[in-house]
Amino acid sequence: MDKIVEKITQHRNKKGYTFENMANELQITAAAYRKIETGETKLSVERLFKIAKILESPLTDFLDLDKDLLTQHNHDNENVYQQKIDNFYQENQETYKELIKAKDEQIKLLNEQIIFYRENSKISI
Repeated sequence: MDKIVEKITQHRNKKGYTFENMANELQITAAAYRKIETGETKLSVERLFKIAKILESPLTDFLDLDKDLLTQHNHDNENVYQQKIDNFYQENQETYKELIKAKDEQIKLLNEQIIFYRENSKISI
């Protein structure tokens, strides 16, 4: 948690923001904000999100995460989703083929009925 607070302080200083600026944006007192940066008050996840937004920095800038790991997870997720799309396409392709076959059978049946009715109507005339 200390590293997160350190990074917040670094980002705040880069932006030129004071305790008062941050406190005002977070709708808390400057003393309350100072306690966050000194570690006297625990930093909540919700407040970390707000601070990241105020400092216009991605949340990952404050967390000690390996960005390559996140990229790998995204790539893995992309592969999983692509596989799901491919499976969905294959499943629907089979359904599509079955519908086409049923349509063709229905057309054949209707053509046979047309021929039957034409032939029967000629007899009765």
